[in-house]
Amino acid sequence: MSRSARSVARALQGLFSVYKPPGVHWKRVRDAVETNLLQELNSLKQPDARQLIRFLPVHADGESETETNLTVVKLPALADHPLVKGPEFVHLKVGTGHRLDVMSSGVFVLALGHGNKQLPELYNCHLTKDYTVKGFFGKATDDFSDMGRLVEKTTYDHITRDKLERIVAVIQGSHQKALLTYSGIDFKTQEAYELASRGLLRPMQNSPPIITGLRCVHFSPPNFTLEIQCLHETQKYLRRIVHEIGLELKSTAVCTHVRRTRDGFFTLQDSLIRTRWDLQSVQDALRGRGSKGKATLLESGLEPPAGETDRLQARGQRTTTGTLRTAQTGTS
Repeated sequence: MSRSARSVARALQGLFSVYKPPGVHWKRVRDAVETNLLQELNSLKQPDARQLIRFLPVHADGESETETNLTVVKLPALADHPLVKGPEFVHLKVGTGHRLDVMSSGVFVLALGHGNKQLPELYNCHLTKDYTVKGFFGKATDDFSDMGRLVEKTTYDHITRDKLERIVAVIQGSHQKALLTYSGIDFKTQEAYELASRGLLRPMQNSPPIITGLRCVHFSPPNFTLEIQCLHETQKYLRRIVHEIGLELKSTAVCTHVRRTRDGFFTLQDSLIRTRWDLQSVQDALRGRGSKGKATLLESGLEPPAGETDRLQARGQRTTTGTLRTAQTGTS
């Protein structure tokens, strides 16, 4: 027997990811998913209309005169008719994770039901995100993308892969120092060593954008491709990185493509493409990934045990305060 629409709607709980195509605002993606879910929910079996008891007169011809009797009948309530009350479901609360701007594409996390309460946990874990960023040497624009207003053209024949990789290594090294600074952990402790060796150093609170990994995966001048792992970034910041790489190489560069390939524990393989933004696919995604999210965090060590978060944050604040006092003392 098919499940009722209400029971199906109550089961839509958790986090899942979709693939956001380029050139589409994230709000349109969220609204499209909500619209598809509402249409399919309203097409499922709806609750039966209420039955109302009514006393209806029945005329019967007697021997001398017409007699009127009352008969008890059950009639469906007209207020419950679909043409009167309209669709059963008119709104679903669809929350959004880390957003993507219009020109970017890739993994876009959405939340349904109690998944909206899990979004703050996703933010507070400070999980890294992976991007594939493509660049083009020889041009500079006002917004660092190939769609912006052209402001300069330069040569790029002198650029080699070795030169590019040296600049990439310098940028990554500077960001590694920033990561240690904002992690709020004493560099001389065994804990700091273990976290660094496992790649689990994370800022304890909001910080400027930090790149934890950067490498060139394709180089065919004027085109090149970078893989970037980062925290607290924006897509515009990643385009600026491409621009700065061009300047460091005594040339210019624009970003032609930004695609997020991973957001925390959500990957491209988990993300629903546009043709799969339907009820069945979302249900499968919630069962397959959303229920495993918290377990994945605990297994990987990215989420502290219960009661540890406040202690770590307090320790980070003490470390930051001590650093500031030392800097002030040295300045005076």
